[in-house]
Amino acid sequence: MNQEEEIINRVSNSVLKTFDLEEIYPEGERILFDIKDWLFQELILKERDFRVLVKNHDWSKYRKCFVAITCSADAIIPSWAFMLIAAELTPFANKVVIGDLELLETVIYQELLSFVDFKEFADKPVIIKGCADKPIPNSAYAFLIAKLQPTAKSIMFGEACSTVPLYKSKK
Repeated sequence: MNQEEEIINRVSNSVLKTFDLEEIYPEGERILFDIKDWLFQELILKERDFRVLVKNHDWSKYRKCFVAITCSADAIIPSWAFMLIAAELTPFANKVVIGDLELLETVIYQELLSFVDFKEFADKPVIIKGCADKPIPNSAYAFLIAKLQPTAKSIMFGEACSTVPLYKSKK
């Protein structure tokens, strides 16, 4: 190769748009709040005892956290018990869900993607970045496809050097 020949980065010069779900990932600790320890013998919810535990718990330590409320014990828990905890967490936590950490991330991404302006992706080929260091649930990719598909020219998954085609507009 001649030293005078300039190396051109065709990827950066192309109309390709990249969407990286990690870029919108909100910072904040993710916490799984398990109520099994608040049950009598990890099996029975005694309302009076449960309400005392809820009342005396320091909920402020969940400030700016994302919390999933669950019960890992094989016990029948009334809905109001989860709701009571959610009512205490809501003033402090960024987000509260009843379920596991994957559901928490799913809800977070569903809400985040509802606020993204997708106009910049209209009639353009889009790559959804594939590698992530954050816990991005598969459902987030499905939400993203639903948002991009009506406007994007094409959608691919992976990195610019190696993509998997997912969708091509029939326009």
